[in-house]
Amino acid sequence: MKKFAYFPGCSLEKMALSYHKSTIESARKLGVEFEELDDWNCCGATAYFHVDELLAYTLCARNLALAEKTNLDMVAPCAACYKNSYFTNDALKKDPDLAEHINFALEEDNLHFTGKVTVKHLLEVFAQDVGVDEIKAKTTRPLEGLRVAAYYGCQVLRPRKDHEDVEQPHFFEDIMSAAGAEPIDFPEKLLCCSGSLIITNRHAALSMVRNLLQSAAQRGAAVIATACPMCQVNLECYQKQVNQEFGTDFNMPVLYFTQLLGLALGITPKRLRIGSELVLPTPAFSRVRRTPATP
Repeated sequence: MKKFAYFPGCSLEKMALSYHKSTIESARKLGVEFEELDDWNCCGATAYFHVDELLAYTLCARNLALAEKTNLDMVAPCAACYKNSYFTNDALKKDPDLAEHINFALEEDNLHFTGKVTVKHLLEVFAQDVGVDEIKAKTTRPLEGLRVAAYYGCQVLRPRKDHEDVEQPHFFEDIMSAAGAEPIDFPEKLLCCSGSLIITNRHAALSMVRNLLQSAAQRGAAVIATACPMCQVNLECYQKQVNQEFGTDFNMPVLYFTQLLGLALGITPKRLRIGSELVLPTPAFSRVRRTPATP
């Protein structure tokens, strides 16, 4: 049993609860145990580092210090949580003066950051620590015939970390293939979903969403798989507004990759919280040659 410290982040508490539930269910099937951090706090999301960098580092460092107490590497399913945590961990290890300032603040909680924890995104855990061979071996209901657009988004791979291939990654597609699905050629897989741009420039944001949906639809995807709560919301929740703005007719299901993986592992849709979406995936699943389990 592989074990990790688990940082769900704020989105997985409510808006992305289906991501949390399907993560736990799929991980259990693959022999992975997540120990949720006790008393974790918000990572600062996408905005706080532009408001007060020092305090933003402190927020993330507190979670890292909590993870260090477990003696486990930390996993974050949310792309923003992962990015903030990863780069805080990296910055504090490279800058002793910054780490000293942060640790002074952490003393209030009897915590101390040393940098001994590795921060991973959930995709990395399934692709590297579990591995595609293990996923294949434990797949009982392969998603044969389901064409999937594997959408990384812009935060999992950028900025560059270590020696990653940030132009042509394929580990997300490898996971979907191991589950029996057919990943499409999706050139836009690393582009931004528009993030929170909808607040300041609605037309530009909807245009970015349209381009992603259009690319997936034109290449025959039946569903978009994502690994980020904000990406899932933007691509699913704004389809109606995109259709109104540009005269399109998108009706593309957008699911978390853990929901699709869970189906392949034989978990029921109900336990994966499939069916609560705005764009129901039922028509997409009708293309699967072996029908997924029903609730």
